[in-house]
Amino acid sequence: MADDKLLEIKNLDICFTKGDQVNQVVKEANLEILKGETLGLVGESGSGKTVTSMSILRLLPSPPVLYPKGEILFNNENTLTISDERLGEIRGNKISVIFQEPMMSLNPLHTIKKQLIESITLHQNVDRKNSEMRSMEWLDRVGIRQAEKRINSFPHQLSGGEQQRVMIAMALINQPDLLIADEPTTALDVTVQAQILALIKDLQNEMGMAILFITHDLNIIQKLSDRVAVMKNGQVVETNTTQEIFQRPTHQYTIDLLAATPKGDPPESDPQAQTLIDVDNLRIWFPIQRGVLRRTVGHVKAVTDVSFTIKKGQTLGIVGESGSGKSTTGLAILRLINSTGKILFQNKIINKIDLKELRPFRKRMQIIFQDPYGSLSPRMSVEQIIGEGLKIHFNYSQEEQESLIIKVMQEVGLDPETRFRYPNEFSGGQHQRIAIARALILKPDFIVLDEPTSSLDRSVQFQVLQLLMDLQKKYALTYIFISHDLSVVKSICHHVLVMKEGSIVEEGPSSEIFSNPTHDYTKVLMRTAFEVTGKQKY
Repeated sequence: MADDKLLEIKNLDICFTKGDQVNQVVKEANLEILKGETLGLVGESGSGKTVTSMSILRLLPSPPVLYPKGEILFNNENTLTISDERLGEIRGNKISVIFQEPMMSLNPLHTIKKQLIESITLHQNVDRKNSEMRSMEWLDRVGIRQAEKRINSFPHQLSGGEQQRVMIAMALINQPDLLIADEPTTALDVTVQAQILALIKDLQNEMGMAILFITHDLNIIQKLSDRVAVMKNGQVVETNTTQEIFQRPTHQYTIDLLAATPKGDPPESDPQAQTLIDVDNLRIWFPIQRGVLRRTVGHVKAVTDVSFTIKKGQTLGIVGESGSGKSTTGLAILRLINSTGKILFQNKIINKIDLKELRPFRKRMQIIFQDPYGSLSPRMSVEQIIGEGLKIHFNYSQEEQESLIIKVMQEVGLDPETRFRYPNEFSGGQHQRIAIARALILKPDFIVLDEPTSSLDRSVQFQVLQLLMDLQKKYALTYIFISHDLSVVKSICHHVLVMKEGSIVEEGPSSEIFSNPTHDYTKVLMRTAFEVTGKQKY
């Protein structure tokens, strides 16, 4: 058994220092990864997952990071104490990393080819011609179409799935013994996610490498991992085989984490509910302009002739892969982008009125974005962020405004005493609650929820979804819920639209869509999202 150990973390303590203050973030962590196995590492934000994994290669600056106790043994070498020169030989060669956000990890100023070649030449004695050939080969292996053309692209010219595939190629091009995958599929659609997971698994089988897979998506862990380690508050609270963790968890936190997974049947639609929004032949085409005179030579057809209705007090789910037109449709309904066709809000055509006429509708229609932190101004306090809409649309006194802010913060589960703090002082779940409070304080009739829980841990996600459903019942709110997480859509949405390439391919009550899909594309989505077997073959 000892000979099978590739990596062993023993009694590891990790601290962050700030001046004389020392904050311990990981306490006596113990983990081991065997050769060729996949270890899933799960836990909520702040549990120490990423800090522990990044410490394997000392990727965190020291100081402020300190390791007062413990060892990280890779092939019996302690990576915490070996020389920088030896560590450089291991990084990207024996141990590689796929980071959570590929666009932040790829250099925007360099082509994909240059970045791949750099990864090869750093660790191998290979000339440029062979480096280029190997780069092309790996782009082809990770499923980049027309690799000979895409290799000269810059990162921003690739889709999210393609960027992630490039990151995988860069991580595996030197055929490492251990791959650290830190939330590599969080922002990807379910079909692209399945392709990436299948690719990683196939390459693992081919190369015999071990994987440390960090994620908050328990479905992925169940499909991919041989064993699972659960972290909470900087401690590893439970480690076992995947089957034992999911069928017979022993620690209360693990039990709570598994219980937080969205379950149950879709909510039933009320056939008597009135129509709040009626969309007829919605079309959103973006012109392609070229030449000095910027003549229109074609169009990007984001949404074409889409029609649907949204009932008052109910939730319409919109699902589909990236580029299907989901978010574009939501933005058009809010008049944040131009469109043709008709958008009727309580029988008023709002996409054909001027901005002055539109203003009274603004407070009745709100949006909660996918990245809550990115949508909150870092220069404004939470009180200013939540109260900004009140200043624009109402004429309240300072005392009345403060009273309303306190009330709405209490409603969404935020401590009103924290209203003078700034966004960077809150967690991801709290950022989302602030965004919900900002929308809710205007007492809207309709809210677009654009991937509102995709970046949240399961336990926090569960709390936010429950909050949204409670608020819907209390205020008869109407939602559009845009998501690629079909288990979440199933648990919260009354009606579902399935979009592909800018068109609706299937729609109906959630219960029908999830139990008896008719379109081939919908069947693929459902099968990909819900098919879980013991040792998964994709």
